[in-house]
Amino acid sequence: MISKEVPDIKVRYFPKELSWLAFNERVLQEAKDPTNPVIERMRFLGIYSNNMDEFFQVRVADLKRRILLSRLPSSEFEDDEALLHQIQDKVMELGSKFNTIYQMVLKDLARHNIHVSLPEDLTPYHIDWLRSYFNSNVLQHVSPILISDSPDKNINLDDTKTYLVVKMDSDKTQYAAVEIPVNETPRFVQLPPEKTRKHKHIVLLDDIMAYFLHEMFRGFFKFDSICGYSMKLTRDAEYNLDDQVEDGLLDKMSKGLKQRLHSEPVRLVFDAEMPEEMQKMLKKKLGLTHYDSMLPAGRYRNFKDFIGFPNVGRNYLENKPLPPLTSDAFARHNSAFKAISQQDILLYYPYHSFNHMAEFVRQAAFDPRVTQIKINIYRVAKHSRIITSLLNAARNGKIVTVMVELKARFDEQNNIGWARVLKDAGIKVIFGIRSLKVHSKLCVVHRREKGGIAKYAHIGTGNFHEKTARIYTDFSLFTKHTEIANECDDVFRFIEYSYKEFPFQHLLVSPINQRKQISKMISHEIKLAESGSGGAITLKINNLVDQQLIDELYDASKAGVKIRLIVRGMCSLIAGIPKLSHNIRVISIVDRFLEHSRVMVFHNENNPKVFISSADWMTRNLDHRVEVGVPIYCEKLKEMILHTLELQFRDRAKARLVDISQKNSYVRRGNRKKIRSQIAIYDYLKQWEKADAESAQNN
Repeated sequence: MISKEVPDIKVRYFPKELSWLAFNERVLQEAKDPTNPVIERMRFLGIYSNNMDEFFQVRVADLKRRILLSRLPSSEFEDDEALLHQIQDKVMELGSKFNTIYQMVLKDLARHNIHVSLPEDLTPYHIDWLRSYFNSNVLQHVSPILISDSPDKNINLDDTKTYLVVKMDSDKTQYAAVEIPVNETPRFVQLPPEKTRKHKHIVLLDDIMAYFLHEMFRGFFKFDSICGYSMKLTRDAEYNLDDQVEDGLLDKMSKGLKQRLHSEPVRLVFDAEMPEEMQKMLKKKLGLTHYDSMLPAGRYRNFKDFIGFPNVGRNYLENKPLPPLTSDAFARHNSAFKAISQQDILLYYPYHSFNHMAEFVRQAAFDPRVTQIKINIYRVAKHSRIITSLLNAARNGKIVTVMVELKARFDEQNNIGWARVLKDAGIKVIFGIRSLKVHSKLCVVHRREKGGIAKYAHIGTGNFHEKTARIYTDFSLFTKHTEIANECDDVFRFIEYSYKEFPFQHLLVSPINQRKQISKMISHEIKLAESGSGGAITLKINNLVDQQLIDELYDASKAGVKIRLIVRGMCSLIAGIPKLSHNIRVISIVDRFLEHSRVMVFHNENNPKVFISSADWMTRNLDHRVEVGVPIYCEKLKEMILHTLELQFRDRAKARLVDISQKNSYVRRGNRKKIRSQIAIYDYLKQWEKADAESAQNN
């Protein structure tokens, strides 16, 4: 029952889709920010574009399904069709900002003598060079797709590709689609310097192809004029698996992924200069409806490739490198197992080196005392040291169990490939629970030691992925704590035998006890506040959209619990509503590293309970996935986590307020020092490791 003093139910939750768009607007702010190096600003535009692709593939596609199929409840904010219109309006607004910022970045690049040039603006010397480059490196990879004028014959384009839609005019107009072959030749082509000029020119592959269209089609088609405009289609990223028991799961997943090529379109983005009749033709041939977004935009599609925009200028045009720190707790021992036996070890990527994790698994693979290795795989690198070590462990006679999550969105194909490689090596591969994704980040190693088998466990907030560990902030805990390690083993047994009950006294495990334990700790803080002892909760998560937990935080706020949140992405909780969320403050930080770690702190009368977890506060993570959180018992490690959180709440460079306006206002500096928390955390951990090393030497 909602009391009369509480605002209407409709303003209790901000729509998660619009909140996500506010997050991506924060990414655009980074592209606009002149204090960021100009090459990094261009790359932020690529990140924004990649984010938007996934938003349409997942969030908008889900909304469209709700509208078309009416299988899910309507939006909590307004009806779904109205929400879809709001999304489309916001996307158009952001698209306009994107185009403006892109032009700003181009001008700033030009100030450093770096030019993203069109072929028609180049000198004859460079045109000749481009013609040779096109004929030698590009033309062989081009295979036009003719677009039939038959009314019942649609075209089926890959939504991971960018295409030029080509119009050839003569007595009869003909259309074709040409894929931009970025997998075969670079998207960004740097031109050779001219002797007397210091300017550096980059030409996009798209523009090279558009400039030489006549040479691409000449001799095969008759035309008086020819022109081309870029476009990109986005499809629903969901897929269906049939229930044919004779098909293995790997085969069914492969079939499901192939369905994506034929799945429903949700968005068409195209060059705003594209003629209207071409737009109409594409809408018809691609099967778009009025529910789908047709978005005119700038010249280029698949802007996500700009994440890899090359720096052809000075080093200062990119971020200054922050070399990953070595953990002294690991470094002062020859064996990872000896190091973990001495103390719990906490790593904070990318500030710490991921090599410690890779080395832990590598040593387990050949250590003669190790008998067994168990690990979850959700996302791993294409050239994974972790996988290599697991294969070596099997060759060395270890019992290796790998839980592979085949439904890790956009990594399915990669994981299917790894699952087959692992199975072929004789490794036990399990695929988890049919109705639950396994999103936990666990590794357990069994080792023969005096007294029997000792277990070493890793529990983390991020994936075992060498590449993302360099750009995502995540915590990794290594422990020999007997009960925690045994419970990690039980998680693997739960995944394999989900009909069994497993009691967890230390770990927070979704869907078994994580929601219940979080609610219990929120209730405890409420009781403390009501008794006058004070209550406080600090959270750092990627997404906060679960309404039950939001309501519990609202109840805590009303009881006087002081709540501070760092939410990177979607946040349906609305802070600052009188008599409801007036004790809640939410910030979001977007900077050079992606904030990905999840931390929960329940202050517990100045004896804080601190957890790291793989789970966001979303219904899917708490009820429909296997997620694991772990308490931090070591006081020294607690201190490290709490200090880094405080640095983030003191951020006055990259922190934005998240409130009902969703305007992404920067947190005001006031009289405070302008702290950029990610740099401050790096400096703090550098000193923390130095002090740890000195303390160890003195002891």
